[in-house]
Amino acid sequence: MYFEDQLAADPHGVGLEATPAEGLHVCNECDSSLVYPLEWEEASAIEWEVTLRCPNCEWRQTGIYEQAVVECFDVTLDRATQALNDDLKRLTLANMEEEIDRFAAALDADQILPEDF
Repeated sequence: MYFEDQLAADPHGVGLEATPAEGLHVCNECDSSLVYPLEWEEASAIEWEVTLRCPNCEWRQTGIYEQAVVECFDVTLDRATQALNDDLKRLTLANMEEEIDRFAAALDADQILPEDF
Protein backbone atom coordinates (compact mmCIF):
# COMPACT_ATOMS: atom_id res chain seq x y z
CA MET A 1 0.00 0.00 0.00
CA TYR A 2 1.29 3.44 -0.90
CA PHE A 3 0.69 6.71 0.90
CA GLU A 4 -1.47 7.96 -1.97
CA ASP A 5 -3.72 4.91 -1.58
CA GLN A 6 -4.16 5.66 2.11
CA LEU A 7 -4.92 9.30 1.40
CA ALA A 8 -7.49 8.35 -1.21
CA ALA A 9 -9.14 5.94 1.24
CA ASP A 10 -9.00 8.52 4.06
CA PRO A 11 -8.94 12.04 2.60
CA HIS A 12 -9.31 13.65 6.04
CA GLY A 13 -6.25 11.92 7.46
CA VAL A 14 -8.08 11.26 10.72
CA GLY A 15 -9.19 7.69 10.26
CA LEU A 16 -12.65 6.31 9.60
CA GLU A 17 -13.17 4.71 12.97
CA ALA A 18 -14.90 1.45 13.65
CA THR A 19 -17.93 2.31 15.73
CA PRO A 20 -18.26 0.35 18.97
CA ALA A 21 -21.25 -1.98 18.93
CA GLU A 22 -22.56 -0.21 22.05
CA GLY A 23 -22.23 3.28 20.52
CA LEU A 24 -19.88 6.22 20.73
CA HIS A 25 -20.75 6.82 24.39
CA VAL A 26 -18.86 3.65 25.40
CA CYS A 27 -15.09 3.90 25.97
CA ASN A 28 -12.87 1.69 23.82
CA GLU A 29 -10.40 1.31 26.70
CA CYS A 30 -12.37 0.86 29.93
CA ASP A 31 -15.96 0.25 28.70
CA SER A 32 -17.28 3.23 30.68
CA SER A 33 -20.52 4.60 29.27
CA LEU A 34 -19.61 8.21 30.11
CA VAL A 35 -17.79 9.15 26.88
CA TYR A 36 -18.71 12.59 25.60
CA PRO A 37 -17.70 14.76 22.65
CA LEU A 38 -15.07 17.46 23.07
CA GLU A 39 -15.54 18.73 19.53
CA TRP A 40 -17.54 17.78 16.47
CA GLU A 41 -17.87 19.25 13.05
CA GLU A 42 -19.06 18.17 9.64
CA ALA A 43 -16.44 16.23 7.71
CA SER A 44 -18.67 15.74 4.66
CA ALA A 45 -22.36 15.74 3.79
CA ILE A 46 -22.82 12.37 5.51
CA GLU A 47 -19.95 12.21 8.03
CA TRP A 48 -18.84 14.00 11.17
CA GLU A 49 -15.40 14.42 12.69
CA VAL A 50 -15.79 13.88 16.43
CA THR A 51 -13.24 14.11 19.23
CA LEU A 52 -14.30 11.85 22.11
CA ARG A 53 -13.14 11.80 25.74
CA CYS A 54 -13.67 9.30 28.54
CA PRO A 55 -13.61 10.96 31.98
CA ASN A 56 -12.99 7.59 33.62
CA CYS A 57 -9.62 6.69 32.03
CA GLU A 58 -8.81 9.91 30.08
CA TRP A 59 -8.98 8.05 26.75
CA ARG A 60 -9.34 10.39 23.77
CA GLN A 61 -9.90 9.74 20.11
CA THR A 62 -10.76 11.73 17.02
CA GLY A 63 -12.54 9.94 14.23
CA ILE A 64 -14.85 10.30 11.28
CA TYR A 65 -18.28 8.77 11.88
CA GLU A 66 -21.36 8.35 9.73
CA GLN A 67 -24.34 10.67 10.23
CA ALA A 68 -26.57 7.88 11.61
CA VAL A 69 -23.98 6.93 14.25
CA VAL A 70 -23.58 10.56 15.36
CA GLU A 71 -27.36 11.01 15.50
CA CYS A 72 -27.65 7.98 17.81
CA PHE A 73 -24.84 9.45 19.95
CA ASP A 74 -26.70 12.78 20.09
CA VAL A 75 -29.89 11.04 21.25
CA THR A 76 -27.90 9.23 23.95
CA LEU A 77 -26.36 12.53 25.07
CA ASP A 78 -29.81 14.17 25.19
CA ARG A 79 -31.16 11.34 27.34
CA ALA A 80 -28.20 11.56 29.71
CA THR A 81 -28.60 15.34 29.96
CA GLN A 82 -32.29 14.92 30.77
CA ALA A 83 -31.45 12.35 33.46
CA LEU A 84 -28.92 14.76 35.02
CA ASN A 85 -31.45 17.60 34.95
CA ASP A 86 -34.09 15.38 36.56
CA ASP A 87 -31.63 14.39 39.31
CA LEU A 88 -30.70 18.04 39.87
CA LYS A 89 -34.36 19.01 40.24
CA ARG A 90 -34.95 16.21 42.76
CA LEU A 91 -31.85 17.17 44.75
CA THR A 92 -32.78 20.86 44.70
CA LEU A 93 -36.28 20.09 45.91
CA ALA A 94 -34.98 17.85 48.70
CA ASN A 95 -32.55 20.58 49.81
CA MET A 96 -35.29 23.21 49.76
CA GLU A 97 -37.59 21.01 51.85
CA GLU A 98 -34.81 20.50 54.38
CA GLU A 99 -34.14 24.26 54.57
CA ILE A 100 -37.85 25.00 55.05
CA ASP A 101 -38.06 22.43 57.86
CA ARG A 102 -35.04 23.97 59.62
CA PHE A 103 -36.43 27.49 59.21
CA ALA A 104 -39.83 26.44 60.55
CA ALA A 105 -38.17 24.74 63.54
CA ALA A 106 -36.14 27.89 64.24
CA LEU A 107 -39.32 30.00 64.08
CA ASP A 108 -41.08 27.66 66.51
CA ALA A 109 -38.14 27.88 68.92
CA ASP A 110 -38.06 31.72 68.71
CA GLN A 111 -34.49 31.59 67.39
CA ILE A 112 -35.21 34.03 64.54
CA LEU A 113 -34.80 37.68 65.52
CA PRO A 114 -35.49 40.89 63.54
CA GLU A 115 -31.74 41.60 63.36
CA ASP A 116 -31.27 38.30 61.50
CA PHE A 117 -32.71 40.06 58.43
